[in-house]
Amino acid sequence: MASQNASGDEQMQLIQVDPVRRNISLALTQIFVWPFIYLIFLMLLIFSKKETFRTETRYILFGHSLLVDLIFLCLTDFVVLLSYNLVLLPLHFCIPICMLTEAVAVSAPLTIGAMCVERYVAICMPLRHHAISTSRRAMMVILMIWILSSINPFVDMFILISTASREYMSQLTHCHYEIMIPDKIRHFARGLLYIVGLVAILIVEVFCYVMIYLAARAASGDKKSALKGQRTISLHILQLFLCTAEVMCPYIEAVVMEYDIHSYLTVRFINFLAFSITSRAVSPLVYGFRDEKFFAAMAYYIRCKNNVISSDTDKLT
Repeated sequence: MASQNASGDEQMQLIQVDPVRRNISLALTQIFVWPFIYLIFLMLLIFSKKETFRTETRYILFGHSLLVDLIFLCLTDFVVLLSYNLVLLPLHFCIPICMLTEAVAVSAPLTIGAMCVERYVAICMPLRHHAISTSRRAMMVILMIWILSSINPFVDMFILISTASREYMSQLTHCHYEIMIPDKIRHFARGLLYIVGLVAILIVEVFCYVMIYLAARAASGDKKSALKGQRTISLHILQLFLCTAEVMCPYIEAVVMEYDIHSYLTVRFINFLAFSITSRAVSPLVYGFRDEKFFAAMAYYIRCKNNVISSDTDKLT
């Protein structure tokens, strides 16, 4: 627990010593984060307006992936704003934020795996697809995803409450998940368990999309469909790689802090932009812009909105 307090104190001292770096890092973070927040919010708005998206399993899972990405970006940006503005919060206030951030971070790759399985059923089992992939089952899958992703945060919370001292629970701190697992062994076990889960999802994902590729090639011999399948696999592998790298970032940052304390904030800032933010941008790319039906709905919504703004402007003039 003392090491966690020391890390927070060192970070606060570094931020205070170099206000120019703090302001530049904060500005760059907002420039990167808010366009993705706006894009994901726009996609969720379009998803809510079309009934076909709300009743089809594929789009229900896609809407859920957008929701967890939006929650993650908003929470992490909130924590970044607090950190770079030198604001410390009571630990008992940070615990719910950390738990929700951890839950949505784990929900993202689980949702991706569920979407892969749904596409596998749709292409490789077309006669059974409508019977298997129903909106009710999609909601059940989402419920299971939230249950699975919430197990570890709740376990860590109960262990922390039952073992931590009153002094530790009453301190002011930054809202990072490490405050809930001050023991190094549990910290290492959490990262190892997360990586094992990502590897399992990767195996399922590669299997599903290889089967989809083979089924599409056998059915039509269309090289375009095969190429599209290969690109989809590559994008999903990239997304899971980014998720895995995001898990490894705290361990890398801890090593950098021990050897070069002045490089710690730079490494942490680069990791946040390169892995935490970028991994949330892949999902809209895969299912938003590459999906013809959703892209058409998004283009129609933006065009209609622009036409309404133009007509209102004409009336004013």
